[in-house]
Amino acid sequence: MKSSVEQLSPTRVRINVEVPFTELEPDFQRAYKELAKQVRLPGFRPGKAPAKLLEARFGREAMLDQVVSEALPARYGQAVAESEVQPLGQPNIEVTKKEYGQELAFTAEVDVRPKITLPDLSALTVTVDPIEVSDDDVDAELQSLRARFGTLTGVDRPVALGDFVSIDLSATVDGEGVPNAAAEGLSHEVGSGRLIAGLDDALVGLSADESREFTAKLATGEHAGQDAQVTVSVRSIKVRELPELDDEFAQLASEFDTIDELRSNLRDQVRQVKRAQQAEQIRNATIDALLERVDVPLPEAIVQARFDSAMHGALSGLNHDEAKFAEVLAEQGKSREQFETEARTAAETDVKSQLLLDALADELQIQVGQEDLTERLVATSRQYGIEPQQLFTYLQENNQLPAMFADVRRGLAIAAAVEAATVTDTDGNTIDTSGFFGKRPKADEAEPAGEAEEADKSTGLADEAGKAVDQAGDQADEESDGAEESDKAGERSEVEASDASDDAAK
Repeated sequence: MKSSVEQLSPTRVRINVEVPFTELEPDFQRAYKELAKQVRLPGFRPGKAPAKLLEARFGREAMLDQVVSEALPARYGQAVAESEVQPLGQPNIEVTKKEYGQELAFTAEVDVRPKITLPDLSALTVTVDPIEVSDDDVDAELQSLRARFGTLTGVDRPVALGDFVSIDLSATVDGEGVPNAAAEGLSHEVGSGRLIAGLDDALVGLSADESREFTAKLATGEHAGQDAQVTVSVRSIKVRELPELDDEFAQLASEFDTIDELRSNLRDQVRQVKRAQQAEQIRNATIDALLERVDVPLPEAIVQARFDSAMHGALSGLNHDEAKFAEVLAEQGKSREQFETEARTAAETDVKSQLLLDALADELQIQVGQEDLTERLVATSRQYGIEPQQLFTYLQENNQLPAMFADVRRGLAIAAAVEAATVTDTDGNTIDTSGFFGKRPKADEAEPAGEAEEADKSTGLADEAGKAVDQAGDQADEESDGAEESDKAGERSEVEASDASDDAAK
């Protein structure tokens, strides 16, 4: 087989392939053998009919079509391997020559990963916000904890902001009741804004057994987007009584003996949360810094697929009702053109980031180990509240392990970039990023049982993840990670595209 590559653009190639007819002989033999098992010819046992009789029965051209159809994927894969191109997505294959007894010729046009010239990582400088934990931050956590231990007590007075009420709701549109907008005995915190717009204003000032009518726009159901006359009736009013912030409360709500010890612990917790937020900011700022220094040609087909996915997500929440979508955008002060521009920009940033990180991973020769994949599996399973083995099985059955493998590899690549860069906060202090993107302890170093070890003990996940690393790595080399439409644990730019879709769907 002979193959050659034409570079159509920085992100697209045409692969020309010629396969001598003699190389198709094994394919013909397999096709005849399978066909012989399926048909019965007089005088021959099943599976023993001669090829010439089968050709006479079904036609030589039909047999050629079947052989070529079955041979193309393997020959295309062979040509890709020989050419060392890195395809993105599925190819457009055109058979240019197909005659019995002569060579088979076809072309395959496909998007490919562009060549990217990476900057010197040690020259990267990244600046982020400093970690600041204020007394207000600690007080907010303390009040949240205090609220969890509060008690509700009934009061005999009109409703005020902050009260907890039990209410009945009903709604009508053009005088007709809306069944799915009715509720009885619904609990609600006045001022939280968690239910219908305008409800909190209507409730304030009402006493038990009193009602009030107000106008609100329905968000769901067949009347979504329409104004409804909503009636709210108050059944009971309660206030939350909070415990005193003293040593007794500290002992009730925590393992600490004094309120000062509890405050100190909450301050540490707030700092940990802000460190995690700073780590994400460092990661995103590093990607931005790389993108500013690197030219990343974009494969338009991949960008279009990501854009189409974002638009589908925005419309699916509204049952693909274009009129309702226009109303939602109008409420947000956006036009359809503005939304599409934002969605396309997010798609371009998403694809550009993934291509950049894949190139960086190649340049740094990043290898994904079973510990890396196991760690991600355990973290993701906890996020969704399922067992790691259950998640692993689901991803394996739905062929999603290559996507997770690629995402883990990109994470390791950006961690290496952060390690090489100079990271400071806006106060000029150098930030030690080893706590965010640190290296694992060596095998002979003592290490407390962590998430990966817990998974090893409880499910034996690490051994299976090790096998999956090899399989996913091979498949990731053959397929387009840039064309994945669900990087379900994902890159920052993809989250932005999803957020844009969610905004429109609300």
